[in-house]
Amino acid sequence: MLTRANLKNILSVGIELTTEKDKNKLLEKLLVTAIGISGCDAGTLYLYKEEKLAFKIMKTLSQGVSRGENGDVIDLPPVALREENVCAFSAIHRELINIPDVYNSERFDFSGPRKYDSITGYRTGSMLVIPLKDAEDILIGVLQLINKLDEKGAFIPFTEEDEFILQSLGSMTAVSMSNMIYIDEIKAQMFSFVQAFATAVDERTPYNGTHTRKVTIYADLLAKKINEIHGRGETEEFFDESRREQLVLAAALHDIGKMIVPLTVMNKATRLDRKYPVVMQRLDYLAVLYERDRLKEEITAEEYEEEIVFLKESRELIEKFDGAGFMTDEMLAAVEKMAEKEYRGSDGLVVPYLTKEDKECLMIRKGTLTDEERKIMESHVQMTGKILSKVRFNRKYGNVREIAASHHEYLNGTGYPHHLREEDLSLETRILTVVDVFDALTCTDRPYKKPFGREKAFQILREMADDGQVEERLITWFEEALLEVSPEQIERMSASDDWWSTHE
Repeated sequence: MLTRANLKNILSVGIELTTEKDKNKLLEKLLVTAIGISGCDAGTLYLYKEEKLAFKIMKTLSQGVSRGENGDVIDLPPVALREENVCAFSAIHRELINIPDVYNSERFDFSGPRKYDSITGYRTGSMLVIPLKDAEDILIGVLQLINKLDEKGAFIPFTEEDEFILQSLGSMTAVSMSNMIYIDEIKAQMFSFVQAFATAVDERTPYNGTHTRKVTIYADLLAKKINEIHGRGETEEFFDESRREQLVLAAALHDIGKMIVPLTVMNKATRLDRKYPVVMQRLDYLAVLYERDRLKEEITAEEYEEEIVFLKESRELIEKFDGAGFMTDEMLAAVEKMAEKEYRGSDGLVVPYLTKEDKECLMIRKGTLTDEERKIMESHVQMTGKILSKVRFNRKYGNVREIAASHHEYLNGTGYPHHLREEDLSLETRILTVVDVFDALTCTDRPYKKPFGREKAFQILREMADDGQVEERLITWFEEALLEVSPEQIERMSASDDWWSTHE
């Protein structure tokens, strides 16, 4: 008879089962509860995987056996779905099976339990097998209980009340498991979409190679290091699973706005880039014009020689300036001199040595982008925010957009696009800024700059910290994290198709 006390216990356990978030704890709780409520000696919980029943948890109270706790793997071969096996039959037909005494049953093949008994001296008697299925009749696993005991410790058959109670508990567990699996599938789907977008951004240009991958890996390494430091009691900061996943998502999406930046800007390797051959062809054309004027005696041989020498020097200077890392005042003055020069023919033809656009490019002090091109490049941050504003992130990942769209902001307000200050920037954003700058300094796939080594990169980051741009402690923690990972390991991780799994 189902007593009030039993009913209260069932409801209490049911609440625990439906609120448990850890799969391993949920399944162990089911087995322990089932053994306790039914008053049996042993039980095995199987999970349905790949058309087989895998051993998940095994307990035998009288022999002190407990295997599979905390997710530990049980090294037993899975049970094939053949009808002669009782748990397999239950799984195939979604049917509860109650055997009063396996030694007096010819319905199933119990040679396995009998062999086990002969080895251990155990006596397998009554058995209750319950399929675990969710509301859509999808099989999750099988619960098998052995030897319900009376007050004297002798085995007795499982009752109809046991069947009712344990089926109810099994159903609640199956529904909870199904919900967990569904949530994991939804999460995996979302993460796979993010990985696809991140890959698209990196693959769009050879000069972005593995940037997104590395920034994601670095951000995750730093979050893990912060947790380690938290464990030592040296910081209150801590990244639980949701917070860490949110950081990883933001890192993977931080440059998605680059999808709309023109490749002429994204791939601009030198100051002139695609204009370079045009400028050189113009100088060749000027040499031809001067040759023509000399032959027509419109200029003297001395004037011709002077112009040819200047053209030759200009070619050499343009070749040098186009890929220079930094333009000095002297170099900029030479560009000004070239830009002032133009050919004027007797027929009215006017040809400048450098066009206004050529001059603008060659006058770039550092880098390869003009002011207008830099604005276009920097617009990727705003586009990241705009694109991510169309994505419906759940409450666990509600700050992904803000983190990703603020990775070029600095603590002192000198960043962009909104010139946010320290009080406006979350720890996640500050982390993303540090690791993004670090990868930009150390990456080897940018044709317009030579990569810095780790030591130099951290020196530059500390100079930025001194200027109030980034957070000093994050630089220290990040450096600690990288001491445990070699550059070669980072390269292998970022080159692997499994780079995304590093956050798990």
